[in-house]
Amino acid sequence: MSLRIGILGAARIAPTAMVKPAASNSSVSVTAVAARSLERAQAFATKHGIGAAYGSYEELLADPEIDAVYNPLPNGLHGRWTRAALAAGKHVLCEKPFTANAAEAREIASLAETTDRVVMEAFHYRYHPLALRVEEIVASGELGELQRVETALCFPLPKFSDIRYDYDLAGGATMDAGCYAVHMARVFGGETPSVVSASAKLQSPRVDRAMTAELRFPSGHTGRIQCSMWSSSLLKISAKVTGSRGSLSVLNPLAPQAYHRVSVRIGESHRTEKFPRRASYEYQLDAFAAAVLRGEPVKTSAADAVETMTVIDEIYRAAGLPPREPS
Repeated sequence: MSLRIGILGAARIAPTAMVKPAASNSSVSVTAVAARSLERAQAFATKHGIGAAYGSYEELLADPEIDAVYNPLPNGLHGRWTRAALAAGKHVLCEKPFTANAAEAREIASLAETTDRVVMEAFHYRYHPLALRVEEIVASGELGELQRVETALCFPLPKFSDIRYDYDLAGGATMDAGCYAVHMARVFGGETPSVVSASAKLQSPRVDRAMTAELRFPSGHTGRIQCSMWSSSLLKISAKVTGSRGSLSVLNPLAPQAYHRVSVRIGESHRTEKFPRRASYEYQLDAFAAAVLRGEPVKTSAADAVETMTVIDEIYRAAGLPPREPS
């Protein structure tokens, strides 16, 4: 069996996240792309060797030869087009963040439950062996009783006209970078935390360019997320889990294929662990195909997305900002 995927939007992330991984996956083929103009779709299709190009998203969803869609549209459009894809009977791999806010995430999750379609959020790091190993170490009790989880994703994006700063498209640092930090805190902390406090640096009155938030987990351990698209922390991609017996530190849990370092310290003992350089996006596509073709479970389900979006909404409120709205 083969999974035929159409891409909604000629997005910059699509070649890295979908086209290239599909080329090395015998179970998957990218058969179509749609854009807001036929010319742009055709240019993308020609460049990447895709057979069909459509000048609207509706046309792609109406194609009976497409089994699933990859949705890398702007944040505020994720919910609308995931909903439309499900109505058209397609499976969906939706880019993070899953929706504009928690209410929309709950709506999409409820809709997904009424279908037999796979709906998966594209937190690609979650499927890499590094993330699975970190989760395993924490769950094993090797670190002792959990005390604190700290995660960070900071990168420089000084182009303030970028759509990731557009409130009307559900932009902001916490949405674009912080969703990773929140998700990693949930995974490595073993639970969904509540938000104790949050502080934002603003690019415009409603849009954050950086955010920090203090967290508390139901079991009592604490946490902190840091994210930025423009701040003094130009580049920081890390996670640290501290327990009563030791700690685990990860440099670049997001895309270990580029570089990574995992260090575990237990008392006077110290070790490092290494992982494959295969791209996290390839592991993610493996998981999506396995879910669609063989019914295997996914780790980033619509229900999981509701948890993440709930924390993001709480962070915005704690920082005195409004949660995002669908476009």
